[in-house]
Amino acid sequence: MRAVLQRVTRASVTVEGRVVGEIGAGLLVLVGVADGDDPADAQALAAKVAELRVFADLDGKMNRSVTEVGGAVLVVSQFTLYGDVRRGRRPSFTRAAPPEVARPTVAAMVARLREQGLQVEQGVFGAHMTVALVNDGPVTLVIEVEGGRVV
Repeated sequence: MRAVLQRVTRASVTVEGRVVGEIGAGLLVLVGVADGDDPADAQALAAKVAELRVFADLDGKMNRSVTEVGGAVLVVSQFTLYGDVRRGRRPSFTRAAPPEVARPTVAAMVARLREQGLQVEQGVFGAHMTVALVNDGPVTLVIEVEGGRVV
């Protein structure tokens, strides 16, 4: 699995003119699932998202997690994170998992985040979405998970 995590002051996702997910301060997580990813990868990614210290403590250092600050998480599935642009002018998406694999894997990640007590909003899997955000910092990180562990 691959995720692009952004610390935000607010973020929302809109489908067909209707806001389907919206958060205040917290994390926007764009999630891509590779062919071969499984629930163990989803668990590892959820743990990393929940525990990653990217929010400021009283000294202004990034020492607090989204869980510790009471922030929310907006999860948006994005198969294009596995776009391969090494050849030609059009990305290849052969590494991206098919929908029947990706959908339950993203759902498992969302469920695990909720089990950890986080407020989680999400986009609509497979839909054309418009994502709006105000990146705070800016803080943007890429997280890779393979074989049930962060690599």
